[in-house]
Order: sequence, then structure tokens, then C-alpha cells
Amino acid sequence: MIWSKEETLPRGELEKLQNARLQETVARVYGNVPFYQNKFKELGITPHDIKSIHDISKLPFTKKQDLRDNYPFGLFAVKQDAVVRIHSSSGTTGKPTVVGYTKSDMDVWNEVMARVFTMCGVNSEDTVHNAYGYGLFTGGLGVHNGAETVGATVVPSSGGFTSRQLLLMKDFGATVLTSTPSFALHLAETAQNEGYDLKNDFKLKCGIFGAEPTSEGLKEEVSRVWGIKYYEVYGLSEIIGPGVSNSCCESKDLHIFEDHFYPEIINPETGEVLQDGEKGELVITSLTKQALPIIRYRTGDITSLDRTPCRCGRTHVRMKSVMGRADDMLIVNGVNVFPSQVEHVLANIDGISLNYQIIADKKGYLDILEVMVEVTEQMPLDSIGALEKLQKDIQAALLNNLYINAKIKLVEPRSIERSMGKAVRVIDKRSI
Repeated sequence: MIWSKEETLPRGELEKLQNARLQETVARVYGNVPFYQNKFKELGITPHDIKSIHDISKLPFTKKQDLRDNYPFGLFAVKQDAVVRIHSSSGTTGKPTVVGYTKSDMDVWNEVMARVFTMCGVNSEDTVHNAYGYGLFTGGLGVHNGAETVGATVVPSSGGFTSRQLLLMKDFGATVLTSTPSFALHLAETAQNEGYDLKNDFKLKCGIFGAEPTSEGLKEEVSRVWGIKYYEVYGLSEIIGPGVSNSCCESKDLHIFEDHFYPEIINPETGEVLQDGEKGELVITSLTKQALPIIRYRTGDITSLDRTPCRCGRTHVRMKSVMGRADDMLIVNGVNVFPSQVEHVLANIDGISLNYQIIADKKGYLDILEVMVEVTEQMPLDSIGALEKLQKDIQAALLNNLYINAKIKLVEPRSIERSMGKAVRVIDKRSI
């Protein structure tokens, strides 16, 4: 099933549409966003120099730090009275990255998410159990609105409360599960422990999973244990939220909705644009966003592109599942974690130094996180009660501020390994 005709446009017609929309977007940011005006002037270009999508490499890159530097609304291209929705994601120093939506932007978001659900065979006869987080995170509401657009019944369960979620999934007859893949596996393990028969007690036919890079092993395990078809959705709040791309019934690769989001692959070190099939950093330009149009946004996600025609009939380019990150960000069970975020939390706790180490590992298919922290010279290591309280305080602070559940290990001063005089901040055993 196809939701909109734009998904099957011949490549020539699609390119004409991209040309027109890119020119409109470039004119919009140049006329309304001082950040881009200055960037264009630095490069010696004006909107008149961008005549087609093939000129996109002339344009400047945009990075996540640019959103933080222009916090909160410095990159918005419309006045506040045109903004109908604001979302945000956490920042490295306490300030979040802020994204806004006009009514038109919301229509586009609902449209691309309707494409996602239609691509997965979801319609008005289905009940969608939505276990993505609601609130400032774009996942929950983005998925919710898309499901309603295709007429499906939505159960807005959000995250947590695993036993209750299983009860609702069974009693409400959910046919579609939307969540992170790791939470889907956690649901399955809890269901088995509580005596459910996953194949007979539930009516699930498919799941739409995303928000974290996922191994093929975990995808296969989720599909096997639930007995469902596994679909993968990709998105990021800076561009729209979930709905930038999605896998179809014929391919594990994800169709990028190119009429709204133009993709490039670059060498993350040099910025050079790479050819289709070459692995590199995904860069996306929003072609229809009104409130926050983004030019050549460096996602930090490593993937490759494939323009081979798909058997499903869609003509849009496909991307491989994200293979990793170009920067030092950790993704732990769907939650983005920067070392500097952890440091920011630790800096507000007495009794410890800022010499710490983050160790990421796996238990089965789930991520586990340990944070080793050096105590100060003044903290008595023989005081069991004081150390236990300090561990609990650190654990609670990380959970409340960064939404990560980590094991805390307190160690003696100057005991954490250093390299060239600096602490080794991250050890990611998941890739070893």
C-alpha cells in the first residue's frame, strides 16, 4: 500500500520538486535567519547561486552545536505566533536543542508518519500500542499523530510500567507495537516471566521500532520472540522527529522521504560528498520545514545510500540501518548520552571529583551502563553508610537529569586509568 503519490514519482519529476523546494528553503533561511545570512556571506553565496539540488554542496553545513549556540529560538524562520508546537532534546551543558513546528510543519509530520504506518500495512482496523516516550521527546507524539492520521486506534502508553503495558496490550487487542527495540525485548522477557503466551495471548502482527542503533541480532530476536514483522523507523528532532525514513515490506533498508528531506553522505573527517554505496555520515536538508528549516544538517549517523529501484514500487532512495555514530555520543537503550552531560551532573554532587569513566556493555541484547567515579580525598572510604548514600545520590541524579539508569562504582582518588595525562572517559565494550 502507498499513502501518497509523491512516494512513487519518477526520479525526474522528484528532482524537479526538490529543486523548487530547495530554492524556497534557501530563500527562507537567507531572509529570516541571521545565522544563515552570515554563513552565506562567509561563503560568498546568495540564494540566486542555488538553482537546483545539484548545487546543494555549495551550502554550509549545520551542526547540533549551532542549535545550542542559538538557543532557544535563534534558528527559527517564523515569528512566535506561527509556532504551534515546541519539542526539545537534552544538551551537553544543561541547555536543550529546541525545535519548533508551524501548522504546515505538523501537517508534513503527520503525512510522513502516515506513510510509515501505511508502509507497514497499518490502517483503521489496527490498534497501535505506542510505548515511545511522550513529552518533549518527539517519538511519542510523532508516532501517535501518524497512527491517528491513518485511522488506527492509539493506546498512548508511553514508557515504563511494563506489567501494566502487557495487560493493556492483551486486553485492548493491540495489533501493532511501537517502541525502541530494546524495550520491545524487555516487554517480551517480562511477559514470559509473568506467564504470558506471547504467540497466543497477544494479537500483534508487526512492530515499528527505532530511536536507537540496533544490531541485526536484536531485530531478529524481537521478531522471533513476538512472532511479528519487524519494521524500522528513523528520524531526528532537528529535522522533524520520527518519519524521515522507514523500511518497507520488501526491504530492510529504509526509504527516505526525499520530497521533504534531501540526503547526502559525506566523509565525516573532510566533509567530501561520497557516492551511493559508500559508508559515511548522513547529512539531511529539510525541504519543506517552515519554523525551523535546516540546511545540510550533520546527523552524526553513519550509513550509506542505495537508489536501486525497490520492489515495493517506491522510488525514494533507501538508507542502510544506522551503523554507528561519527561523534563520541553513546546511545544506551535509546537514550543519548554525552560524556559531558554526565560530567555536568557529577559537578553538582559533593564528595566526588570529576575524574570518572563511563563503561557501556551488554547483557544479552540490552545495554548496561556503569559509571566509575573517584571520590575526593576527604571522603572516608571505610564509611559504608556514607558511600552507599553517595552512590544512590549519583544514580538518582543521572536518572532524573539524563534519564539513564547506571550502576555507580566509587573508587579511590587517582585510581582511574589515564592516557597522556587525561582520563579515558568512555569504554564501550559493546563494539569489542
